[in-house]
This record gives sequence, C-alpha cells and structure tokens, in this order.
Amino acid sequence: MSNYYVYVYIDPRNFEEFYYGKGKGSRKYAHVNDESDSEKTRRIKAIRKEGLEPIIRVIARNLSEHDALLVEKTLLWKLGKQLTNVSSGHYADNFRPHDSLHKNLSGFDFQNGLYYYNVGEGLHRNWDDYVQYGFISAGQAPRFRDAIQGLQVGDFVAAYLKGQGFVGVGQVTQCAKPVRDVLVGNIPLLQKELVCPNIAENSNDLENSEYVALVDWVKAVPRSEAKWKSKSGLFTSQLVRASLDGQPQTVKYLEQEFDIDFAELLQ
Repeated sequence: MSNYYVYVYIDPRNFEEFYYGKGKGSRKYAHVNDESDSEKTRRIKAIRKEGLEPIIRVIARNLSEHDALLVEKTLLWKLGKQLTNVSSGHYADNFRPHDSLHKNLSGFDFQNGLYYYNVGEGLHRNWDDYVQYGFISAGQAPRFRDAIQGLQVGDFVAAYLKGQGFVGVGQVTQCAKPVRDVLVGNIPLLQKELVCPNIAENSNDLENSEYVALVDWVKAVPRSEAKWKSKSGLFTSQLVRASLDGQPQTVKYLEQEFDIDFAELLQ
C-alpha cells in the first residue's frame, strides 16, 4: 500500500525544521498534543507560548512503508543533530555515523571491513593450526559464536595473540560455520592433523560449538615474531572481533610491520 508519507515540523519563529516523521492518515498531527517530556514537546510548547503553532508539512507522499522509513532515515541522517527526534530511525546501520566524514570507513568507503581479531589461543584453538590450514575460529558460547559470524566474505582481519602481538593479516574467504561442517581442500577440518584437536569439543551442539571462518593469509608470522610495540597506544580488546575504523594509529602500524596497504586491499 502506497499510502504513507513523510512530514516535517517547522518552528515558525525561525523556520527551522525540528522534527521528521512518517505515517499515514492523521499521524502528522499526533505530536501537537503530546504531553510527554521530550525536546520535541518542549519546542512545541515554546512555540505555542508565543501564540503560534508549529508548521506541519508533508514533504513526500504516496510511499510504501518501506520507502517512507528510508526517506525519514535519510532526513534524520542529514539533519540529525539539529532535530528533536530521539530515535535514530530505521535503517540506522545502513547510514554512515555522524562526525566520520574525515576518515575512510570500511563498508562505506571500502566494500569490506577491517577488523581486529582476538585469536584467544588455548584449549580450543591454536595459531599454528590457523596458519597451516587457513582459518580462524571462535565459539564455545553463543556470544563468541555470534562475534565471528559477524565477519563477511572479503573482510580483512588483523589477528592478535594475547601477550605476543599481531601475528597476521588475512581475508575471509568463507563465513563462519560449525567446525563439523568445515572443509579444507575438500577434507573435513576435523580429519586434519591438528595441534589443537580439542577444537572438536561441543561440535554437535550448535549453541556451543567452535565456529570456523576460512581465511587467506596475506601475511602471517610465527608467534615468536609477533608485531608489537609497548606503551604505543596500539589497540587491543578482549572482544573476539572489533572494528579498526577508529584506530588509525594501529592500522598504520600494521601496514608498516606487515608491508601492506589496507586502502589498496579493501578496494
């Protein structure tokens, strides 16, 4: 049904737009008598105190709900800091964050993402296996599974080994799957001769299984040659996966140490 519209509230005292919304029927008038305590209602009350009424205008009509939401979000993104809207609107993840035009963002300026990846070497995973068979993994709990499943084909990861430093940069070639379903060279990974066979633990429990993403290593080094510089402000995290978009110092360090150019790789 194409009966939705997008509307705007305008302050008649200065003709500033201060609220965008979408709806149908009489929805555009619903805020006039809103008694909630919000910046929007305070603005309307201030206008009425001057003996005026907010100017309400439809700016796009005959839209599907999907299109109306998208138009609304576009306007919220463009004028977000000047508006009284509390919600960031639908499709928020599809729009660039504010105050980020000064830097390149993966997924926006680059097709794929650049992520810090915490190897988490231990009972269920080993860096030597990762390098030999071309993969990374995480799991044994839903939150760790969900983190590695956030990686998409084409994304780049900078692998960090706790207590050592950065040990490799690679590109994801297959999204994370339960370890029991992963093939390496048409052979099940679990049939390979692994340094850490415990990766198979919980493999029949999809909630707690280890999940494996295949990776093409651009550069990888032994743990003894890990790249690190103490007290230099390099980014680390206990998270399995974290974006490096806001870490220019770490990105520059990785480029220097591994002799790569992320801008070129991410094109």
